[in-house]
Amino acid sequence: MKLSLASLALLVASASAFTTTSPAGRVSTSLNILAGTQSASERVANVMAGRPEENEAIDSLVKQNFPGAISNKEMETKVASILEGKGFTPANTLLCTSLCCDELARNLEDDLNKVYGHNFNLGGLSGFPFAGNTGFGAMSAHVPDDGFCLLVHGPHVGISKDGVIGKVERSGIALVDNCCGSAIAASNYLKGITDGGAKITTKLQQFSDFQQGAVQELILPHGKRLNEADDRMKELPYALYDSQDVLVRDIIESGKGGIKQGLALLGGIQINTGPDTDDYFHPLRFDYYDGDGNLVGSLLSKL
Repeated sequence: MKLSLASLALLVASASAFTTTSPAGRVSTSLNILAGTQSASERVANVMAGRPEENEAIDSLVKQNFPGAISNKEMETKVASILEGKGFTPANTLLCTSLCCDELARNLEDDLNKVYGHNFNLGGLSGFPFAGNTGFGAMSAHVPDDGFCLLVHGPHVGISKDGVIGKVERSGIALVDNCCGSAIAASNYLKGITDGGAKITTKLQQFSDFQQGAVQELILPHGKRLNEADDRMKELPYALYDSQDVLVRDIIESGKGGIKQGLALLGGIQINTGPDTDDYFHPLRFDYYDGDGNLVGSLLSKL
């Protein structure tokens, strides 16, 4: 078989991608597992030290619309403390996330980065774990020897200061914007099907918008549920979470042989508020798996 010069060049480039040498002067992009003497709880306290005081009006508004939600500050403080009791430290824990691409989903992720170091990202639009089994396998190999993984996942939803769910104020933008845009687009797609107004398309699973196409497929089982909901935008993130929960637990089950000392799975709904107020999280699952990949039990009641 004859190969063109272009094909040979491609093969050489592909092979070189797997070499371990780094170009001179290039900065390493290895995961930053935090060392040092500070505990996770101490790091959380440092992260929260400069945060504004709790806004009572926003706190009441969020908890009225999302019973069970707690502030990121409260949630992060409790998670760090609970996991310390299991042996998780900043030095031996790899943070893994499956959160939406939206920059507002980075608020929680950034906080946790300051506690546990850089995260391994499994997620894409609406927070679905698009990296799948391959991503989870790679992540597991990066966990420190005799170390742990904290996996945090879930969709997100905005709530404006006026109490509109599915909308949120964003820094530097006058428009009160949709949040989550991917979730709302999927909901509108589903509504078009259930209402009978959807148009025939020849672009199913188009690669240039593959993730959104997948989100729309993964929400299909919840059509009746959303149509019958008193507030479609309030129910939407919970429908998305239920689909994600199945996928994430299936990925863990398939890859549990790669778990080292243990894995904590924290799943729920991120609730984004305006730029000057704290975000919230409604925890729906907080499970602990041992080093053999066995589900030991739920820690949810401790949050």
